[in-house]
Amino acid sequence: MATSSPELRRLKMQQYDFILSYDIADPKRLRKIARKVERKALRLQYSVFVLFDTTQEEVTKLLEELTKLYHEEQDDIRVYRIGHYGIHMRAATDLAHPYDFI
Repeated sequence: MATSSPELRRLKMQQYDFILSYDIADPKRLRKIARKVERKALRLQYSVFVLFDTTQEEVTKLLEELTKLYHEEQDDIRVYRIGHYGIHMRAATDLAHPYDFI
């Protein structure tokens, strides 16, 4: 099966809601990351956001932007997809690994 099949493109374009949370050690990095996330998401709590009607590609693009700002050993960014039946884990402690939507 080709990776550019119409079915795969349709799945990539499906919109979901996501929860994004972070724990950033450095205040300067925290401000930069917060500003970037606030442009895309609604803040629920100090370090917790919701992204409504967002594709997996849009989340991946945001995470790629955030990986340029965060410190891999000191910071933590997590994203969870909210499905029809609850929350599905999206990323754990290490954004250096490939993005793997479940």
